[in-house]
Amino acid sequence: MTLSPTSTIRSSAPSRGRSISSWTLRGLLASVFIAAGGAKLAGVPMMVEIFAQIGLGQGFRYLTGIVEFIGGLWLFVPGMTALAALWLAATMVGAILAHLLVLPESGMPAAVLLALSLVLVWLHRDQLVAMKARVG
Repeated sequence: MTLSPTSTIRSSAPSRGRSISSWTLRGLLASVFIAAGGAKLAGVPMMVEIFAQIGLGQGFRYLTGIVEFIGGLWLFVPGMTALAALWLAATMVGAILAHLLVLPESGMPAAVLLALSLVLVWLHRDQLVAMKARVG
């Protein structure tokens, strides 16, 4: 590709569409994960039953609830969106495995949340590059 004198070089600032997509996804994912984490922490009977079926104890329910709740909040911390989305994506990999190996219900909702989390990681990939540069 050649640049003519009238060509513009794309800046590193996010486009308006990318920004709107990011905020929309953050709102959606935060709502889902904060609600799901809260339900686990509150001991909603359905959550207690699901974690009884998984067989790792109710402490695992609390741990998962904390991970989801904090991940949902982290989505709005400046500079942490990509890391939070990765954190939540990893959690959904675990949820998918639980559904495939133990739970009778479909893991499709977890797969959708995994995909949306990964889209958010992609939208904020510049944050990961910046973190990597700071670390070494």
